[in-house]
Amino acid sequence: MIKAILFDVDGVLAIGESFSKILAREQGITKEMAAPFYRDQFYKCLIGEADLKQELATYLPQWEWRGSIDEFLHYWLTSEHVINQPLINAIQQLREQGIRCYIATNQEKYRTQYILEQMGFAEQFDGMFSSAHIGYMKNNNAFFEHVLRELTSARAQEILFWDDAVDNVATAREVGLKAEVYSNFADFEQKMREYFGISL
Repeated sequence: MIKAILFDVDGVLAIGESFSKILAREQGITKEMAAPFYRDQFYKCLIGEADLKQELATYLPQWEWRGSIDEFLHYWLTSEHVINQPLINAIQQLREQGIRCYIATNQEKYRTQYILEQMGFAEQFDGMFSSAHIGYMKNNNAFFEHVLRELTSARAQEILFWDDAVDNVATAREVGLKAEVYSNFADFEQKMREYFGISL
C-alpha cells in the first residue's frame, strides 16, 4: 500500500521552458556560453556547497548582463514559474484521502525557497526534499536514503516517486522505492489508477 508520494519539480510539477533555452533566445547567452557555469559552479549550488548569487557575480559580466544579480535571479525564477495545475489538483485529492505528498527535487537554495513560498507549494505539499539541503542529487542513493530516514511512517516499498528523468527513477528503485517516469498527466492518471484503483 502506498503511504507517501514524492514528486519532482521541473518537468513534473513545473512545466515551463528550461531557463537555458530562454536565456539563449531572449538574451543571446547560448548553452555553450553557459555550459561551464552549469557544469561546475551551479552543480555546487545544487548540493549546497556554493551560493548562487556569489557564483553569478563572476559570470554575469562575461554574459554582458546589464542588470543586477537580484534582477537576473528574479528573471530566472519567474521564467520557470509555470505550474502543472492538473497535477497539483490531483495531489490535493490524494492528500484529502490521507496520502502524504512531498516534493523531491534537485534545486539550489534560492529556488527551493521560491518554490515553497512564491509557487505556493508549502501549502500544497506535506514537505520538501531539496538537494541543496540534503547535499546529494537524486542520482545518488544517499538522497533517497535521507528521505527514508525522514519518512519514518513509511517503508521504502510504501513510497512512490515520480520524476521525468529515467536515471533518477532508477536510483529510487535501487533504494527500494516504487518509482515511475512522468511523461504527461494522462499517463500519470492511468498509472495511478493501477496503483490505487481510483480516478483523479
